[in-house]
Amino acid sequence: MADASGIDWTDAFENAAYIPDGAAFPARLAAEASAARASLGAGGLRTLCYGDDPRQTLDLIAPVGPSRGLAVFVHGGYWKAYDPSSWTHLALGARDASWTVAMPGYRLAPAVRIAAITRDVAAAVALAAAQAGGPIRLAGHSAGGHLAARLASDPALLPGGVRARLGGVLSISGLHDLRPLTLAAMNEVLRLDAAEALAESPALAPPPAVPATAWVGGDERPEFLRQSALLVERWRRAGGTARLVVQPDRHHMTIVAGLTGAQSPITRAWLGD
Repeated sequence: MADASGIDWTDAFENAAYIPDGAAFPARLAAEASAARASLGAGGLRTLCYGDDPRQTLDLIAPVGPSRGLAVFVHGGYWKAYDPSSWTHLALGARDASWTVAMPGYRLAPAVRIAAITRDVAAAVALAAAQAGGPIRLAGHSAGGHLAARLASDPALLPGGVRARLGGVLSISGLHDLRPLTLAAMNEVLRLDAAEALAESPALAPPPAVPATAWVGGDERPEFLRQSALLVERWRRAGGTARLVVQPDRHHMTIVAGLTGAQSPITRAWLGD
């Protein structure tokens, strides 16, 4: 659906059709995640429950050596697809850097709306924080980038003791202004209305009290580049500490690849190293 500007918002949020061999990426990522889970062994990964729904789970991955803190990664999928088991390999870099890694699962649309998903992730982070001490670093990809930025920007979402440990947030190809999604075909599933889109948009909220990074691929769709730049611009103007990183030659599905390495720039940005 287009608005008065003539933008086709369904197409603006389409990724797979604009990525070479885009349809193959979900299976490829699932295979990498499965191999990572097997490599961790029985003692390297625990799955905890934070609610009664089968999707309200949390994967907690043990670090190499003494834990330096808690690194949280929230998966994407437009709030309507995937679970943590499809992304386990993206925990390996932080794990190898001696961070405990939490990968929250959450209920999906259309069973619940985005506001409920935000609160699911907040509950998962609170549970993870009770399992691992030290500083907390939030990160997420795509819709997960939205959720990480949303938790960082709203003091009411996390308990005070958890919020006090938060040291930074990294949104990777995140969605930060949800209002255009009300004009996209996927809104038949998301059911966003104007009020929820406004309330759930971190770019329209006050900046967090911690440093923030918006990291996006140079080969991404224009709307994802705009959304990352918008978050940084809005938060900077409001007095926050935010930076934009546009990584060349990366698209929406390859932008997260560096998270598998402890010394990659994107992993170091996540962990604040």
